[in-house]
Amino acid sequence: MISGWFGENGELFFEIELIASNGEIFPVEVMLDTGFTAGYLAINFQDMEALEWLLVKSKFKMATARGDALFDIYEGRVIVDSQEFTVPVHVGGELPEILIGSQWLDRMQLVVNKPQGILTLEIV
Repeated sequence: MISGWFGENGELFFEIELIASNGEIFPVEVMLDTGFTAGYLAINFQDMEALEWLLVKSKFKMATARGDALFDIYEGRVIVDSQEFTVPVHVGGELPEILIGSQWLDRMQLVVNKPQGILTLEIV
């Protein structure tokens, strides 16, 4: 189980680890975006450079809250709740935060109790 925290505007934040192609591990803060229903992870091109993940598909068109956008899809390795996963990663140019999508909720249980300050993700 990983514990998260609430942002100033009620955002849901967690820490996960990204595994670069050379095996180096980068702990990162991610925001759970329940509106990001088509994927597991979305990251900005700048944040992606050090990871050197394998490009799977270029210029994938996707609807976002800001309208249609083009993303490149990479094969990324991440550690969530102490387990390693290989997932498709949406990489774009206008992402202020690293996002985890609601696809994770097919594998994990999200527990939110804001009044008590409880925010967890756990593999089920």
